[in-house]
Amino acid sequence: MASKPLIVGIGGTTRANSSTEKALRFTLGVCEKDGASTIIFDGPTLDALPNYAPEKPDRVDEASDFVAAVRRADGIIVATPGYHGTISGLVKNALDYVEDLREDERVYWSGMPVGCIATGAGWQGTVTALEALRAVAHALRGWPTPLGAAINTSQPAFSPDGDPIDERVSFQLTTVAQEVMAFVRWRRAGEDPNG
Repeated sequence: MASKPLIVGIGGTTRANSSTEKALRFTLGVCEKDGASTIIFDGPTLDALPNYAPEKPDRVDEASDFVAAVRRADGIIVATPGYHGTISGLVKNALDYVEDLREDERVYWSGMPVGCIATGAGWQGTVTALEALRAVAHALRGWPTPLGAAINTSQPAFSPDGDPIDERVSFQLTTVAQEVMAFVRWRRAGEDPNG
């Protein structure tokens, strides 16, 4: 029997339980219900990563754990707040660590589905952050899911326990998760002659 696919979630803000983190956790939960195991690197965890420095190959434990998880992943979900119209520095710094996979057999995110989620207090910054995130996924050779989730948090989007309270938010996040999982299944079926 094939092992469960691993979906790695990356994102959030330095504030624990932010709307960005809630969106990421909800989406990973949908993946778990669909048979995946998940690992999350939330904002406070990402805050422990030093600024990425390619000329310094030594890595703190948190960075080594992050790179190892991404290396094992079957799919990625990234959630960023829209800061000044683009990806937050916290999330971008974590994504820079993917450069450590440049010499792997599977370079960067080659052939992996990447679910992209952006949140923000308004549409303009949220949408442009989503566009930037999709561009980064392409640059890392990943396959952004057809739907990217853009969540306007100027109105309440989540309950205190993290569930979407807006059906449009729930639809977007559920669809991102389902598209990541569908791609993982297609990919595995193509690689596994018994799949």
